[in-house]
Amino acid sequence: MEFLIKQISNLEKIRSASDIPAKTLDSKVLLGGERFSYQIVVLADAMLDLVVNIKSPLNDYIKLYKVTDVIMDFPCYRDRCDDDYITLDPGSMPDLLRPLDIAESAEWTQPGTPVVYWVSVDVPENFKGNADILFNVEVYNKQKEHIMSTKSKMGLEILDKTLPKQELMFTQWFHVDCIAKIHNVEVYSEEHWALIDKYMSLASNLGLNMLLTPVITPPLDTEYGRLRPLTQLLKIEKKGDKYLFDFTLLKRWVELCKKNGIKYFEISHLFSQWGLEYSPNIYVTESGEGSYMFGWNVKANDPSYKDFLEQMIPALIEFLKSEGIDKNCYFHISDEPNESHIEAYKYAKSVLAPLLKGYKIFDALSSIDFYENGLVTIPVTATDYIEPFLQKDIEERWAYYCCAQTIGVGNRFMAMPSYRNRILGLQLYKHNIKGFLQWGFNFYYKRLARGVINPYITTSAGNGFPSGDSFSVYPYEDGAVPSLRACIFKEALQDISLCLALEKYIGRDKVVEMIDKEAGMNITFSEYPRNSSFIPDLTDKMKNMLKKY
Repeated sequence: MEFLIKQISNLEKIRSASDIPAKTLDSKVLLGGERFSYQIVVLADAMLDLVVNIKSPLNDYIKLYKVTDVIMDFPCYRDRCDDDYITLDPGSMPDLLRPLDIAESAEWTQPGTPVVYWVSVDVPENFKGNADILFNVEVYNKQKEHIMSTKSKMGLEILDKTLPKQELMFTQWFHVDCIAKIHNVEVYSEEHWALIDKYMSLASNLGLNMLLTPVITPPLDTEYGRLRPLTQLLKIEKKGDKYLFDFTLLKRWVELCKKNGIKYFEISHLFSQWGLEYSPNIYVTESGEGSYMFGWNVKANDPSYKDFLEQMIPALIEFLKSEGIDKNCYFHISDEPNESHIEAYKYAKSVLAPLLKGYKIFDALSSIDFYENGLVTIPVTATDYIEPFLQKDIEERWAYYCCAQTIGVGNRFMAMPSYRNRILGLQLYKHNIKGFLQWGFNFYYKRLARGVINPYITTSAGNGFPSGDSFSVYPYEDGAVPSLRACIFKEALQDISLCLALEKYIGRDKVVEMIDKEAGMNITFSEYPRNSSFIPDLTDKMKNMLKKY
């Protein structure tokens, strides 16, 4: 019987035995507070029953997952891709991390098909010294006869230094209605709030520290004339010319965010997406009857909507002040405007600027005209359009990517190699980017919210976007679990923190110089090493440098 057990980097995607790399990973230097993950591949030429467990001084801080394939139904836009994809053909791709019990978990092998485990350890900040992680495997045949015992060992050296706390602001749009739909519960029922809590906890665990907050139902990814489920946290009543606002639900939201370590609040957009033509769908009660008083039937420049905003925004600001979070709030006008929308954006800005004086307004866009015309002082720039923005003296730089960033730049599509996901951390650090936005934490709809999908078999929003673009976590039992892609991106965020740790001793210029030297090139958002070894080798060298200080 042939039997292989091998520890490898988490940057490899193992689809078949031919994907197993030659290089073995058996030791790592880490900092206190760092998350480290790696994969263990088991390959046999027979059907076997594997019973595994983990033993380590860090047992309480270790999570074990089975790397599980999902359907990659739409890998990429065939007319908009480069040669740095794993495949351009639909099929399966390892992505779901299914939780296992580290004390004892059983899995079957199939002849010639790898079984891949994902081991993740969160090193306590106060732990210093050495620690081994032993992965024990008991092997049985189909007749339940014990055949062999084997193990693999990961040696960890924990330095007497702590990884700095994440400074980058990171938001992935948190779709409250999708949680209700996919788990079949009523919006803002107690069951829904319990699920929101769990999804928030996972979001925070994956590095999100800002959350899209549906003060009104976000006017995002919704087909013209259609309604997404009402998730408006603000209860609104109209009496004559006056609006009355009930912040009870919003207060509960804020409390949950604080509980889960969410520091920043991304207030939902105040004008319609892709052109600012309409007001958002806003539900208002008048004379005991509720209806959408604003929405597709009310133009953005209608005086009635301006009057509403002039009453709503001051009341909202007072509430945010009372919660002590107003200065941690970022406001949106409209998502992804282009050059043809400048006049509409000017109008919206003229309405909101006096109401939001002293507060931060930011929006995702690609045209530098919005910055040069003074319309957006915090541009959230698409990574394939960011170069002109990098030449400007912008106080607070942000970046984003979505389905459109398909050529050259990094992204988190399933069909892309994992190094193309993780490279963003070094790019954001080098170019002094303060925040990053990605739209799909848990969008479980078809494109334009045309119906709910099963994220285990439809990973492309119904052929709307490349698989992996629209969500990074999977609904699982009574909560959610991470994707492989989300965990890799968490390590990209840690790469920034590691650079900051080294910067304290050798200075920012020297860290940037080191990054480019190890890369053998001037790293930009489109130029970077296309291999799985560059980032681990670089971060290992950084940690070894830290040993000197």
